[in-house]
Amino acid sequence: MNVKQKTIKGEISVHGVGLHTGANVTLTFCPAPDNHGFKFQRIDVDGQPIIDADCDNVTDTARGTTITQNGASVSTIEHVMAAMVGMDLDNVLLKLNGPEVPIMDGSSIKFIEILEEIGIISQDTDREYYTIPHNITYTEEERRVEIVAMPLDDYRFTCMIDYNSPVLGSQHAGISSITEFKKEIASCRTFCFLHELEYQLQNNLIKGGDLNNAIVIVDKEVTKDELDHLAKIFNRSAIEVAPQGILNNMELRYQNEPARHKLLDMIGDLALVGVHLKGHIMAARPGHAANVAFAKKIKAAIKKEKSKKIQKVYNADAKPLYDVVQIMDILPHRQPFLFVDKVLELSKTHVVGLKNVTMNEDFFRGHFPGAPVMPGVIQIEAMAQVGGILVLSTVPDPRNYLTYFLKIDNVRFRAQVLPGDTIIFRCDLMEPIRRGIAQMKGIGMVGDKIVVEAEMMAQISRVKENETA
Repeated sequence: MNVKQKTIKGEISVHGVGLHTGANVTLTFCPAPDNHGFKFQRIDVDGQPIIDADCDNVTDTARGTTITQNGASVSTIEHVMAAMVGMDLDNVLLKLNGPEVPIMDGSSIKFIEILEEIGIISQDTDREYYTIPHNITYTEEERRVEIVAMPLDDYRFTCMIDYNSPVLGSQHAGISSITEFKKEIASCRTFCFLHELEYQLQNNLIKGGDLNNAIVIVDKEVTKDELDHLAKIFNRSAIEVAPQGILNNMELRYQNEPARHKLLDMIGDLALVGVHLKGHIMAARPGHAANVAFAKKIKAAIKKEKSKKIQKVYNADAKPLYDVVQIMDILPHRQPFLFVDKVLELSKTHVVGLKNVTMNEDFFRGHFPGAPVMPGVIQIEAMAQVGGILVLSTVPDPRNYLTYFLKIDNVRFRAQVLPGDTIIFRCDLMEPIRRGIAQMKGIGMVGDKIVVEAEMMAQISRVKENETA
């Protein structure tokens, strides 16, 4: 049974302070359409830029995970990202009036509670999963980091931390399914060592820091004067070291709460892969930098697998979905500049079209007539026309619209296309069409061999009444 994508029932906001910036911020969760994914919007910045929650947009992992796009950044996103994965969501727009997600109590539980309050609804589109096909590994010898993703028909986590500290020691945490996130992981708070806290205070790096939103582990001998100084900074009457080796501002919710929080961070960072995962993730000594590097490795594996799926060999003699006469009802092009003979497949996200290359083509008269080769620019134009059929299939009457290509990137010509070849083009949407802008990945194949590939961006434009196609 296919699982449907999910979003929230309405808008709801939460208010708090940014841990590192000290900024008072409001985070508003908003419903989003199918295939939208998780995105942040900086409503306090000119143009209200949107930032995709994507591992390729990560720009800093020093004190949390920061993403940057369209000239704007959002930092400390990992706890809210973990909450949305833990709530089994797919599509949410997070509007923020500041540079950092509020720290709340240092865990994900406040975000979980606000999402539960507004409620969740199913959408029309089937959810996409990436099932780990084989062991994917990541290591950092210097930091002794080891992460592996193994095949499993669920989303399971095991995490080990070891800070070589007599107080914290080695800790393990795990969940057998992501459905356990709320109960076992969501309320586990961030932590730091006392020496780190002192450094950050001296360098003004935690302007929003408070003893209510972090566990402070005392990893050194500390004098009463130092404790009195901390009490004064945090406006407390007194601070002492609890028997567990932490400042007595709070009690641990679990004996292994630090390890559970590291697992929480890992879930939030791996959400930046951009698709729901199925697999068993095992990590030793993870951190934000390693988590993001591992997310990029998984994303690269997904891209490689999708590329293989696209390389399906199509039957050029199959009954077409559209023949050339029907194509001329969609595209404005005419001979000698119509380069699509058939459409074999068409869905909401992809199209497959065919071009028979014959010696009768006009361009062969002037392009290497003694050794005819289909010009690369004509191959790209043919691919663009196939993509245009996909884009125009989204409007009410294609005859009233044109597609203008805005950009073509990453073009590669892998083999010559010769008279007598049949070149089959497949174009897939790279993301949903927004504001009339479509981004597509296209490949051209002769038999089972890719001969050309490119990424294209096109804009749908309505034909003016006094214009004709």
